[in-house]
Amino acid sequence: MISYTTVGTNNLEKSGAFYDALFGEIGVGRLWGTDNFIGYAPNMDVPMFGVCKPHNGEAASAGNGTMIALACPNKETVHKIYDKAIELGAQCEGPAGPRGESGFYCGYFRDPDGNKINAFAMVKPDA
Repeated sequence: MISYTTVGTNNLEKSGAFYDALFGEIGVGRLWGTDNFIGYAPNMDVPMFGVCKPHNGEAASAGNGTMIALACPNKETVHKIYDKAIELGAQCEGPAGPRGESGFYCGYFRDPDGNKINAFAMVKPDA
């Protein structure tokens, strides 16, 4: 049902470099782009993650309570994404690890523009 999501940036070049390296960890690159937008996905048949300069020309800001969740196939990939984000200068919002006993395994971080991102996987609670 979701076609794409976007987060705002005040520096598309810097944000593009961050997401190029981050998504490169899982073999995903730029799928589509303009002077104001970069979209990431393995192909056009799945939802795209986009980063863009605000259309109205005003400063981008991270929404309080807004978060994008990136589905990962396993907890190793959660760590790969989370660790790469931190290496690239992201701010930790909760280290990669299990949350409760439901099998929800995730790591939270904020990108260079302050957008909150979550890499997560559903794993067997005893895994």
